[in-house]
Amino acid sequence: MTLTQLKYTLAVAEVGNFTIAAEKCFVTQPTLSMQVQKLEEELNIQIFNRKSKPITLTAVGEKITSQAKVILEEEKRMKDIVFNEKGVIEGNFRLGIIPTVMPTLLPLFLNNFIKKYPKVNLKIEELNTASIIEGLSMGKLDGGIAATPLDNSLLIEKPLYYEPFVCYIPKPHPLSSEEKIEVEDLEKIEILVLEDGHCFREHVLNLCQTSQKSKSFDLKSGSFETLIHLANEGMGMTLLPYLQTRGLNKDNKENLRYFKSPEPAREISMLYSKNLFKLPIIEALSENIESVLRGAIKFENINLITPK
Repeated sequence: MTLTQLKYTLAVAEVGNFTIAAEKCFVTQPTLSMQVQKLEEELNIQIFNRKSKPITLTAVGEKITSQAKVILEEEKRMKDIVFNEKGVIEGNFRLGIIPTVMPTLLPLFLNNFIKKYPKVNLKIEELNTASIIEGLSMGKLDGGIAATPLDNSLLIEKPLYYEPFVCYIPKPHPLSSEEKIEVEDLEKIEILVLEDGHCFREHVLNLCQTSQKSKSFDLKSGSFETLIHLANEGMGMTLLPYLQTRGLNKDNKENLRYFKSPEPAREISMLYSKNLFKLPIIEALSENIESVLRGAIKFENINLITPK
């Protein structure tokens, strides 16, 4: 039994076709078929139902492929241990980023990181917080960037920065004449918020609950751009994370109002499993993000706090 045989077997199980699996593995179809057959002969079982289209797994084949995934994942972990001990910054790294962070943060650091660490193969996916937690717990992700704290005992949270909330208040909204906003000013004001499933929605709701008085929240949307358009149409005001405001045009920026100090903010952290061995990449990625952010906002009048 070899790791190559296990990889070929998993490839067939994934696509249900020997020819396509061979293409994905960059080998000829006879070579792949022969290796899978050798594994079946060694184990004295049949892993695939070859008469079905697409090819399916037998009952024992299901168990074999499940164990093969574990074995191949442990192989990766052995390499990670070696890289970790040597402090080597290279290899694959699967990163999940929440939707309210990815569009504004990724363009700031990605190009810089790739140039600085060309041997790291970043695979980035936009995921909500629940999916990131699940991915980390199941070993499908190596790291995540999300709003914290999450109070998950299996994860380590490394704060990257604290992002202030900014009010977007077009005229003739009653608060548009204010130079600075206080949390108490939001009492009884209808606020456009993101739809359920976005952690930034929860931050806004929690912020407004600091007042004893009741609030009402109007239309919901899945994007900040939609909330801004609705606000411009006189549907109310909304709250934005600071990095989201940097890309606004000049006219829209005139509708921004900042909170009085201390500004409410959200904590954005790098998440990773306590059992992970890719610490050199995690540390390099975290340091790169913090450094790039400090440089990007150096001359901006905002209190975007990053660790030093």
